[in-house]
Amino acid sequence: MAPSLVFILLVWLFIRHSAISPGRSGTAAGLDVLVERIPNTEATAEFPFKKVPRPDAPGSVRSARFSLVTGGQDVNGARVEKLPRGYLPTEPDDPRRNFFFSDGSYGGRILVDLNEAIIVQQVNTYSWHTTPRAPQLYKLYAGIGTPDGPPDGSNDLLASGWKLLASVDTRPSVGEPAGQYGVSITARSGSIGVYRYLLFDCKRTEDVDRWGNTFFSEIDVVAK
Repeated sequence: MAPSLVFILLVWLFIRHSAISPGRSGTAAGLDVLVERIPNTEATAEFPFKKVPRPDAPGSVRSARFSLVTGGQDVNGARVEKLPRGYLPTEPDDPRRNFFFSDGSYGGRILVDLNEAIIVQQVNTYSWHTTPRAPQLYKLYAGIGTPDGPPDGSNDLLASGWKLLASVDTRPSVGEPAGQYGVSITARSGSIGVYRYLLFDCKRTEDVDRWGNTFFSEIDVVAK
């Protein structure tokens, strides 16, 4: 093979690998973040992940209550309450079947009430789009709460009693960001912990235009 063709092939392989890299995610001690991306040329309504559990994993807490602490949901998208319901999009740009924060905003915070303290085995998040709205950028916090409700979620979260579980950033450093993304947060052994509340502190993935907020397709909290 000619040297120029070898160089082109190596560059192509590098870009393709980078485009499906897990970004810059991290977790608290003892936890792991698994990230998988499916390019839109291979994506389907079944979210055919091979490593990350597919949506609606066994044990998913469908009775979990989702609400917004800060930020507003976009009027063109689904309500935040749809996220644990298995109401998946059927195509890459399907706003009515995805939740996303208002265009022009810088994200917001989603509170998940599991109704009681449970053993959380894993937390899985899914997204799908044709633009930089596909990757996911958020921090996941957990708390037990008090008889009066969850820890405060409007100010400094750590000072308010929340525990940081993971920082998720699936934006590829190089290559096309579009596609389906699956994220699975798990413990290396045992469970993530016993919690009643989870809090997703979500950020937009880019500032080039007004349309940087992730299209979240589903969020599954899996109990042990």
